[in-house]
Amino acid sequence: MKKDIHPQYRDVVFQDISTDFAFLTRSTITAKDTIQWTDGKEYPLVKVEVSSQSHPFYTGKQKIVDTAGRVDRFRRKYGLS
Repeated sequence: MKKDIHPQYRDVVFQDISTDFAFLTRSTITAKDTIQWTDGKEYPLVKVEVSSQSHPFYTGKQKIVDTAGRVDRFRRKYGLS
C-alpha cells in the first residue's frame, strides 16, 4: 500500500446558515472559521446553505418558484414570442 496518499480526516462542524442547525462529523475539508462545540472543544466550522433541516425533500415544505415569470422575462429579453 502506498504511503501518504490517503486524506487526513478530522472532526468538523457543519452549520446550516438558514436554520442554524449544526452537526459534528469527520471530513477532509479545510475551514477558516472555528466554533466551540457542546463538548467544550473547538472545531473547524463549515457553513452550508442547505442541510437535511432545510431541504424541501426532508422538510416537506416546497419553495414557490416563479418559473412562468422567468420564462416571460427570458422571452422579452431575447425577443422570442
